[in-house]
Amino acid sequence: MTSAHPELALPPELDRETTRIVALGGLGEIGRNMTVFEHDGRLLIVDCGVLFPEESQPGVDLILPDFDYIRERLNDIEAVVLTHGHEDHIGAVPYLLRERQDIPLIGSQLTLAFVQTKLKEHRIKADARVVAEGQTLQLGPFDLEFVAVNHSIPDALAVSITTSAGRMLITGDFKMDQLPLDGRVTDLNAFARLGDAGVDLFLVDSTNAEVPGFVTSERDIIPVLDSVISKAKGRVIVASFASHVHRVQQIIDVATSHGRKVAFVGRSMVRNMQTARELEYLTIPEGTLISNDEIAIRPDDEAVLICTGSQGEPMAVLSRIANRDHAIQIGENDTIILASSLIPGNENAVNRVINELTRQGARIVHKGNALVHVSGHAAAGELLYCYNIVKPKNVMPIHGEWRHLRANAALAMKTGVPSERVVLAGDGVVVDLKNGEADIVGAVPCGYVYVDGSSVGEVTETLLKDRRTLGEEGFISVVAAVDLTTSKVIAGPEVHARGFGEDETVFNDVLPLIEAALESALKDGVTNTHQLAQVVRRTTGKWVGDKHRRRPMIVPVVIEG
Repeated sequence: MTSAHPELALPPELDRETTRIVALGGLGEIGRNMTVFEHDGRLLIVDCGVLFPEESQPGVDLILPDFDYIRERLNDIEAVVLTHGHEDHIGAVPYLLRERQDIPLIGSQLTLAFVQTKLKEHRIKADARVVAEGQTLQLGPFDLEFVAVNHSIPDALAVSITTSAGRMLITGDFKMDQLPLDGRVTDLNAFARLGDAGVDLFLVDSTNAEVPGFVTSERDIIPVLDSVISKAKGRVIVASFASHVHRVQQIIDVATSHGRKVAFVGRSMVRNMQTARELEYLTIPEGTLISNDEIAIRPDDEAVLICTGSQGEPMAVLSRIANRDHAIQIGENDTIILASSLIPGNENAVNRVINELTRQGARIVHKGNALVHVSGHAAAGELLYCYNIVKPKNVMPIHGEWRHLRANAALAMKTGVPSERVVLAGDGVVVDLKNGEADIVGAVPCGYVYVDGSSVGEVTETLLKDRRTLGEEGFISVVAAVDLTTSKVIAGPEVHARGFGEDETVFNDVLPLIEAALESALKDGVTNTHQLAQVVRRTTGKWVGDKHRRRPMIVPVVIEG
C-alpha cells in the first residue's frame, strides 16, 4: 500500500503515454472534492466543490480547492465533469469560472440546473452540456462514459475515463440502495461490463468505508417520518440540505397524507426546490405548497416547514430560529426534525442549535434518536461487492478523511487487490497511471483557499491564528513614547485590554517592567522603534503568561518623542 508523506518532491515531467491524477481536494477531508486528470498535455477536471469551515476558522464562509496547480494552464482544460449536485462537488465552480469563463461544464440535467442557479448569483454564463447515463463523449484524449449511480440526490453519475494509458472509473458519491425512491439504481451491470473490459484504476468513494454491511434503504425512513408528523401537535420544522430532493419529497408525501401544508424557508431551499419541481424531479400536489406569509395565519398543526440549517450553519434558517433572529418563533408543541447526518467538524454547532431549540420547548428528532436519515454513501458491504465485480488492477480511495481512506484501502486488499496496487494519496499528491500500474511520483503545493465575504484567498493561516487568539485569549495594546537622546520613556507606557476579563488596574504591576526594559534597550543602543516595540511585546507577554497563564494578542506601539 503506497502512502503519501510531506517530503515528496515535485513530480517529473509527464510521459506521453501516462495519465496523471492530482486531487486538489477531497482526500483526507469531507468536502472540497476536485480531481485533475492530465494526458497528452490536456486536462480534465472531475468535480469542483467546497468545504465548510470549522470553529477553528472564524469568519470564513467557504473553503475552496487550491487552483494554483492549474492556474497557468487554464486553456488546457477540456471540461469540468460534475458527478452530482451537492455543494461539496459543485460549490467552487463559480470561483473556477472566474478564472476562465468558457470552460465547458458536463453533468446531468439536475446537476447543471443547480450549478446554473449558483452561477446566476455570480453573473456568470456558462457553457453547460447535459449528459445522461449510458452516454459516451470524447474530449481531447479523454473518452468518457457516464454510469448511473444511486445517491441522496437524483441524477448522480459515475464516470469512466479512458486514455491511451488505461481506463479509470471514478464513482463520485454513490450507494447501492435497491429500492430507491426514484427507481434509479446504481448500474452494476455497467460496472461489471467495464470491469470485464479492464479497469486500470478504480477511484472509490470512501465516506462510509468504516460502516459494516449495507446502507439502509431510503424507503425505511417513511414510516418513522409518518409516525413523527402524525403525532406532532404543533408545527413540524424539518432541516435538510437544500439539495436533498429525495428527503424533501418524502416530507412532502407524508405531510400531504396528514393534511398539512408545506412551506420552503431559506433562499437556497426555495431556489433548489423550485428548480427540481420545474424539471419534474420533485412532485408537489396542487394546493400543498404555501408561502412564508401564510405560515403565520395557519393553525400550527396544519404546517410543515422545510428549511436549511441541518449542520448548525450560523446564517442558515434553523440557527436563526434557535437564536430568535427569525420571524418564525418556536412554541412548546413544535417538532424539529434534523433530516441529515453530521458532517465532521459540525458537531458542536449542531449541538448548540439542538440545545437552544430544546430550551425553547421544541421536541427534537434527529438521527441519534430516530431513523430520520440514511446515508448516501456505500457502506463496507457495498464497496466489497463493487470491488468483486469491477476487479480493478489499481485502487485509489477518494472522498473521505484519512480513517475512511485507510478503511477503504483495507477493503480493496481483502478482495485480492495487491497492497502495492492500492494508492493512498492526500491532496496535492501526484499519481501516474502507466502500463497498468498506478504509483505516487511526487506532490505539488496544495493548500486551503478561504472565502471571507467578498475576498477570496486573502485570508491566511496567520490571520486565522490571530482571529483565534483574539477570540480565545483577548487583546492588549501597549503605547509608549521614548526620547532617544536621553534614553528615557517620556510618556506611558499605557496598557489597554479587550476580552481579557480583568480590570485594567491589574496591569499596573507590569508598567514599571515595560519602562525598565525599554530604558535598558535604549541604553544598549537600540534606537529602532520596531525593535523597541518587540521589547515591549516580549516583556508584556512574559508577564501575562507567568501571572495569568494567558497568551493574548499584544500590539505594542513605541513612538519617538
